[in-house]
Amino acid sequence: MRVLIVESDASLGWLWQRHLERRGLEVMRAASQDEAAAAIAEAEPDVIVLDLVLTEGSALAVADYASYRHPEARVIFVTSASFFSDGSIFELAANACACLPKGTPPDDLASVVEHYGARS
Repeated sequence: MRVLIVESDASLGWLWQRHLERRGLEVMRAASQDEAAAAIAEAEPDVIVLDLVLTEGSALAVADYASYRHPEARVIFVTSASFFSDGSIFELAANACACLPKGTPPDDLASVVEHYGARS
């Protein structure tokens, strides 16, 4: 299973990457909208772990591009804000399968990735 992590915080992205790789997943990382688009086009990930607040670019644009370029890819959004706690993210991104707090333990995030990745 191929996973793309789109996270501006390099240390957090690295932490998530380590936990996913321990479970035998192939993991790529991107820090911006442009890097994410290039990774989606090149690697066609099965699951995208996507921070809703990117330093450079728009997470919703990344999800939209993934929906167009690789429609089978599932997107797991992570956020530190409570703005989308009402579930509205699922109306904005057709490929959204989960929205988790950014503070979710890495092992729990890995379990969610495996769960949705098995369905793609």
